[in-house]
Parts: sequence; structure tokens; C-alpha cells
Amino acid sequence: MKNLSIALLLVLFAFTAKSQSADERGYIVKVGDQAPDNFELVLANGQKTSLKQLRGKVVILQFTASWCSVCRTEMPHLESDVWKAYQNKNVVLIGVDRDEPLAKVQKFHEDMKITYPLALDPGADIFGLFADKKSGVTRNVVIDQNGKIAYLTRLYDTNEFNQMLKAIDGLVKNPVAASE
Repeated sequence: MKNLSIALLLVLFAFTAKSQSADERGYIVKVGDQAPDNFELVLANGQKTSLKQLRGKVVILQFTASWCSVCRTEMPHLESDVWKAYQNKNVVLIGVDRDEPLAKVQKFHEDMKITYPLALDPGADIFGLFADKKSGVTRNVVIDQNGKIAYLTRLYDTNEFNQMLKAIDGLVKNPVAASE
């Protein structure tokens, strides 16, 4: 009986470790997964929201930081090609700033001349629900109207970014039917 218990514990440990292990790009989630939604987003302007509140919309979470040069390269494209292009089409883009204080996030928002909101992520706890905390930003998580992950990006690659835009466009033109 003791050997069976130990074997079951080892299987359970292996399963748990496997389910939380990061892929080659650092993600611990994958396309098709229900997005983690057990957190609140506190925006730099003081407003609060959550993925649960945004259900029914396409949501893009852009994990970013002021020190990230690739993020700074990508942000103008997110502003024009996602935020401006889709903000009136039931799409929400929120930059989730990794572990920086409010004043720095507000300055970053102003310096980048973006109009989409930035949220605070103290301790990178929100980031850690989607990717291994040891992995880096920039990355985008596209979440469909039912809260499922529809597309994932890492770094800023023009081809991958364009594929993300196609995925967003597809979700806007053919909304996912409610599964509840």
C-alpha cells in the first residue's frame, strides 16, 4: 500500500510539474486554454477591470515594461493596428506593465504617446499566470469572447504580429458563440 501511495504521489507530482512547465517561448498557457481570470487589472488611471468583466469582448493583454526596447518598438504598432483599428469593434487592448511602480508606468504611457490603457502588475503576478516569471516581455495574449486563448506572440516579429492581426480580425468578424 505504501508503494502505491508513493507511486501515486510521483504521478501527481509529474502531472502537476508538466502542466505548469513553460514551453520554448516561456508560456505556461497555450492556444485553446481558458485564460486565467482570477485577478484584477488595476489601470494606471486608477480604474479597475478583470477578464471576467470583459467577457464578450476580444481582449489583448500586452505584457510590457518601460525598460524593454522590443516593447517600445512594438507599442506604436499596437496603438495603430490594434487599438485604433479595433477599439470600436468590441476589442480591448491593455498593456500589463511588469513589476514597475505607478509613477514609472504613467511616465512610460506618456513617453510612448499611446492611448490604450496600461495596468500595473506588482511582482509580475499576472504575468506569472501566463508565462514563467523567468521569461521576458514583450508578449501578447489574444483572448476570445468566451475567455479562451486564441493567439500568443513573443517578442516583436512582423510576420507573427500580422498573424495576430488576422486572428483578431477573424474573432471580430466571426465572434465565438457563447459556450455557456
